[in-house]
Amino acid sequence: MTKKPAPKNIAGRRVAEARQCATPALTQDALSGKLARRGVQLDRAAIAKIENNLRHVLDYELKALADVLDVDVDWLLGGAER
Repeated sequence: MTKKPAPKNIAGRRVAEARQCATPALTQDALSGKLARRGVQLDRAAIAKIENNLRHVLDYELKALADVLDVDVDWLLGGAER
């Protein structure tokens, strides 16, 4: 029996949801570009790892993700308000 690794973050699922619900929907590459324009370097692979709970999210990255995706940081962290 293989043990599943512990999740690296609690925001990944919500990052993916917000990205896909954006109008128009954002690809991981498009999200990466928007973040880069704000000075936050997360490439497509890093975003994929975040969304799949394989990578930690730093506080400044979480803030930038919330700003770019137009959602509250609290919502990314599992809060009810979007």
